[in-house]
Amino acid sequence: MGMARLCALWQKSSPYLGQLQKINYSSAKAFVIRFKWRILLVLIVLYAGSKAYDYYFPVSKKAGGPQVITSVVVEKKDVPLIIEATGTTVSNSIVDIRPMVTNTVTKIHIKDGQEVKAGQLLFTLDDRNDKANYEKLKALADDAQKQYLRAKELVEKNFISKAGLETSLANAKSAQAAARSAEVQLSFDSILSPINGRAGIINVFPGSLVQASNIVTTATSSTATSSVGSMVTITQLNPINVQFVIPEKDIPIILENKKADVPLNVKVTIGNTGKNTYEGQVLVIDNQVDPLIAAVRVKAQIPNEKLEVLPGQFARVSLYANTLKDVIAVPTQAIVISPAGRLIYVVDKDDKVTAKPVKATYEYQGTSVITGINAGDRIVVEGKQNLRTGSKVREAKSSKSEQPPADKTTTAEPK
Repeated sequence: MGMARLCALWQKSSPYLGQLQKINYSSAKAFVIRFKWRILLVLIVLYAGSKAYDYYFPVSKKAGGPQVITSVVVEKKDVPLIIEATGTTVSNSIVDIRPMVTNTVTKIHIKDGQEVKAGQLLFTLDDRNDKANYEKLKALADDAQKQYLRAKELVEKNFISKAGLETSLANAKSAQAAARSAEVQLSFDSILSPINGRAGIINVFPGSLVQASNIVTTATSSTATSSVGSMVTITQLNPINVQFVIPEKDIPIILENKKADVPLNVKVTIGNTGKNTYEGQVLVIDNQVDPLIAAVRVKAQIPNEKLEVLPGQFARVSLYANTLKDVIAVPTQAIVISPAGRLIYVVDKDDKVTAKPVKATYEYQGTSVITGINAGDRIVVEGKQNLRTGSKVREAKSSKSEQPPADKTTTAEPK
């Protein structure tokens, strides 16, 4: 069977073999002269292709030479534990100015948006009736005091009894109390600022009737009736507070420092530009966790001397919760995530790599705190894509050991 197939194949190829035998020097020379430019072009293309192959696939790589890498030598150091959050700026103190009595505004002593001091006069109400009542009661109190002093002298001369002296004393005290009450009533006509801050928009005018209630004044037009809840609002802007939330899992970290009376510092960035950054401290941690969001509210305070921050602005907060002492910190890009877990390639003294499994306990802005390797180990940072345990490597730079990049401080999450 096999011999039959070989015979058939020989019969099919014999005509072509016969033609090959007819080729001689003269026919080959004629063929070359006829197609010389085509043959030259083919040779040039083959030569260029060979050079390109040698350039892109060097002999060292084709023969399994060392792979070019970039490595660093890891060290132990202190790494700040940072928790990032978003929040809102809130005023440290905000007061709605409302009258204590129903009266008419006679004078406004401030302007819209003016900076005011504690105790500064803001509004004056019509005080004619209250002033007259106070002067009347003050005169009666002064007269009652004089009557008491006269009764005291008469008792010493036995002209009146001690009971008469006690009655005179009671009348004097009663008159003085009535005068003080009238004085307090008169003080309600002069409305003072209780805090330092900035006044908002003034909602009343000279001649406006204000009421001692939640609705200070009302205005009715042909179409609607509007009500005002305060004469003006005073807002303290310096310092200003930032309120944000911390996840429930991070509460033990911040409470540990709080119990040790270690101040919790924050860095706050206002807006999306990242230009306005302020440093401050945590004021208070709320005493309960909100179960709806599994987080606790935290309030921090930052300076605002230039009054550039207003309540209600968006804020990015970096909370310095703790410091990790003597830990191994490596560039995050050195960690390889494989189906078996996270690993790092460690280079030995013979420039061969070994894959070592590691565990990342904290990651933050390109830096990871890990366990599984030792200080002084040289690890691969770049060029690790095709490495295997036992692969030969060589450093891309002249120096074979670089220090890991300096840690940046912004938000992080403990693992």
